[in-house]
Amino acid sequence: MHYFDGGNSIGRFPLATNDSYVNKQTGERVTNTEWHNIVVRNKLAEIFEKYAHKGDKVYLEGRLRTRKWTGEDGRERYTTEIHVTEFTFLTPKPKDNQPANSPAGSSPNEPVSNQPDTSPESDLPDDDLPF
Repeated sequence: MHYFDGGNSIGRFPLATNDSYVNKQTGERVTNTEWHNIVVRNKLAEIFEKYAHKGDKVYLEGRLRTRKWTGEDGRERYTTEIHVTEFTFLTPKPKDNQPANSPAGSSPNEPVSNQPDTSPESDLPDDDLPF
């Protein structure tokens, strides 16, 4: 995590995805692992820092971005990153470690988004529900 003047923050971490299949010739199960560079910003970064742990399963949505940079050897290199706009934790958290006031998205069924909530209900206090 990196914090900037003005309250903004950015977090970068690797994420592994596994693809498994059964080899028809040998009958063995084969698993291929790919690593992805993940970038989260501001509130999403803070939530990830606080609640995500190595080995947790997450669902991510975002935009692919490719950056060009120069390596120590002077050669141009490229890195592709996923800039997360929305995510959901898929690994259930233990009940005894769950804080009472955990943020939205810390449970498996609540997505966390970087997009502002523009629904009409977002302006209403919890006790003034329209139904």
